[in-house]
Amino acid sequence: MDAKWFIDASYFIVAVLFILGLKAMSSPVTAKKGIQWAGVAMVAATLVTFFSPGMHNFGWMIAAIVIGGGVAWWAGKVVKMTDMPQMVAIYNGMGGGAAAGIAALEFARGHVHGVTATTLAVLGALIGSVAFSGSCIAFAKLQGIMQKAHRLPAQNAVNVVLALAAVALGLAIIMEPTGGKLIAFFLLSLALGVILTNPIGGADMPVVISLLNAFTGLAVGFEGYVLGNPALIIAGIVVGASGTLLTQLMAKAMNRPIANVIFTPITGEAQAGGAIEGTMKEVSALDAAAMMRYAQRVFIIPGYGMAVAQAQHKVWEMTELLEEAGVEVKFAIHPVAGRMPGHMNVLLAEAGVPYDKIFDLEEINAEFPQADVALVIGANDVVNPVARTDKGSPIYGMPILDADRAQNCICIKRGRGAGYSGIENALFYSENTRMLYGSAQKAINEVIQHIKALNG
Repeated sequence: MDAKWFIDASYFIVAVLFILGLKAMSSPVTAKKGIQWAGVAMVAATLVTFFSPGMHNFGWMIAAIVIGGGVAWWAGKVVKMTDMPQMVAIYNGMGGGAAAGIAALEFARGHVHGVTATTLAVLGALIGSVAFSGSCIAFAKLQGIMQKAHRLPAQNAVNVVLALAAVALGLAIIMEPTGGKLIAFFLLSLALGVILTNPIGGADMPVVISLLNAFTGLAVGFEGYVLGNPALIIAGIVVGASGTLLTQLMAKAMNRPIANVIFTPITGEAQAGGAIEGTMKEVSALDAAAMMRYAQRVFIIPGYGMAVAQAQHKVWEMTELLEEAGVEVKFAIHPVAGRMPGHMNVLLAEAGVPYDKIFDLEEINAEFPQADVALVIGANDVVNPVARTDKGSPIYGMPILDADRAQNCICIKRGRGAGYSGIENALFYSENTRMLYGSAQKAINEVIQHIKALNG
């Protein structure tokens, strides 16, 4: 069998599996199957590479696969679900870094010829470098290594100047790729990723992770063309296209153009436009348990606070107790709750919450007035009514979960401070809201004990 025919046929099958896997990931019911298909495709694509004509350095290739695969397998086993956003960020960055590394190596070896190939190599290098350094910053923020978003004086002007300088160097490289220009180009591209991502706070992080993921896909696709590798081209295009669509959906969910996320991010210094009237009213775990135990409908809204406290298993235990008492319980999920797309869905799936109990914003918002209790667990901006009422708020116009329109609202919160974005939440001051202070894990556990006692 001709080696080229075998490789091309294998890459075609790999491409089909990638697309089928991505399609399956669109539903929680089939997501696991989709991941398995995509994983098989990736293994097949890697193995087929060994049969490429002229391939050598097999020892180094095998060593890289063993070391990289071993580290990834171990990290995947030990990572906490609360740390999943930063793992996604750093793995995404590795893809962009790999694409930039391919471009650097091909330029160094003098293997890039022709205007089209050189242009795509430069674009892949620029986008991949930005994705790599930007993802590293996102990882540092999510991991708590960088505590605050730092905005430079004239930040947007700096962004534009760096971007224009990188493009200018890229054009110079297309004309004549030389060592000095290449080094300056890569350093400038890496700096651009850092400068762009550094001012962005946690409120915008889901959109940023999705955007960087799209960047990585585009970079991989461009470098696939440079290498003449159909598998890389297809995988990169699929990831770039899906990442772009997801980014648009996430930005729409926040009612914030992508340009605003980059150039006018919501930072920890953000404040609502007007003063909030009213006071926070505390509730005991016993009273919270009684309110939910004797309710007919309870809607649970999880947020990042649930993830930090690793309280998802306790939340599901509480849900089962309420259902045993005849209470209808539903989970309401905002598209940008947490620190990455689908963060809350992943946590609830890990705890064993059935998919048919989980509803997104569009499905459940109209039902909130019929809910006896809305239980908010560590969520903030996604339930903040100022998004509907205060034109001076940075989140004005953002679609929110209408927890304030439930008959009663209970908010579990560690303290009285503002959320990650720095915006005071008017929901906490509403007449129908009561605050249950403490870690979500501890608070829910106390509620569970009281529900058990009430159930007899």
